[in-house]
Order: sequence, then structure tokens, then C-alpha cells
Amino acid sequence: MKLIFFSLLTFFSILHSNKLIAQEIAVLQYGGGGDWYSNPTALPNLIEFCNKNIATNMQSKAESVTPSSIDLFDFPFVHMTGHGNVFFTSEEAENLRNYLLSGGFLHIDDNYGMDQYLRKELVKIFPNLELKELPGNHPIFSYQFNFPDGLPKIHEHDNSRPQAFGYTVEGRLVLLYTYESDLGDGWENPEIHNDPEEVRLKALRMGANIVKYAFEN
Repeated sequence: MKLIFFSLLTFFSILHSNKLIAQEIAVLQYGGGGDWYSNPTALPNLIEFCNKNIATNMQSKAESVTPSSIDLFDFPFVHMTGHGNVFFTSEEAENLRNYLLSGGFLHIDDNYGMDQYLRKELVKIFPNLELKELPGNHPIFSYQFNFPDGLPKIHEHDNSRPQAFGYTVEGRLVLLYTYESDLGDGWENPEIHNDPEEVRLKALRMGANIVKYAFEN
């Protein structure tokens, strides 16, 4: 009996340590009029890539969740994207802050045109923290696949370099904002943007790094 109990305990410990316990991601359905639903094929493709390459076991379709919902806390990783306006109420900002401080992770990918609206809303979430650019040696750039130059450039918009910004709380990156990279466009079906396969692969690998980091930290 003791041997059976020990075997079960070991089994579940291995499951937990390898992150095979079901973990899902969601897309943030925010207010303000921006197209939170853009890049509809992006997350399904990223999920498929992660399931094949980093031993995740996610459902093929990501759920949507609002910033005010208690359901936010069901997802260790929430993705946000779009082109236009973003607005958080004070209640939504507080719920997002509580979610992030309790172990959640928010990845925001500017699909071009979001930056000027987003930054003022992020201040509502963390009014006393500074959104800082991540150094090139941050673990997220080598967590599974190595990006020695930091965030890869996927789509060209303004001839600006790609930048990764974040909020770090007690040593843990809780929010990642990828700017002038457009990872989501690289995750989409190849016929949508006609990206070369090596560019899509860079986007998917960087996305897998982000997912794996969020699930394990």
C-alpha cells in the first residue's frame, strides 16, 4: 500500500515538474474600441507549435476573457493585441493587477497603432512601477530557443528596432509588452502575410519562449 502511494505521489510530482498538467491561454477582450480580436489564426498556430515543441497540452482554440472577469485567474497566460484604442476602468485595472500579482502573466503584442493608447492604461495597473526595457540577456530570450540579439523583428512598420518592455515584481516578469516586432503577425497562417518560413519560425519560437516562461515562473 505504501509502495502504491509513493508511486502515485512520484507520478504526480513528475507531471507537475514537467508542466504536463493542463494549462491554457486566453486572449484579453478589452474595451476602448480597439480590435482585440485581430490576428485570429495567431494563437491557434502558436498553441499548435507549443504543443509540438515544448510539451504543453493546450486546447487548440484560446478562450477570450475580459479584464474585469474572475475567469482571468483561470489562465496562467493571457495575450493582448490590436491596432487601436485601449481603455481599462479602475475596476478592470485593479483586477488585472491582482491577477498579475497572484501569479498571472500578461503578454501584450502591439499589432501597430496600439502604443499611444496602451501606455497610459498600463499606468492604471501599476501606478508606482516603471515600464522598463528588458536587457538582451533576460531569460525570456533563451528560455527554450536562443535569441542572442533579443526580441526578433517580424514585420517592418517604421524602420524602428523591436523592443521588449516589462513590469517585474519581486524578480518575476509579470507583464511583457512587445513593440515594433509584431510577433502575432508572424504566428498567423503563412498565406496571410506571406512571411518567409524562417521569419515565421522566429516568431513562433519567441512565442514559445514566452509561453514556457509564463507557465514555469
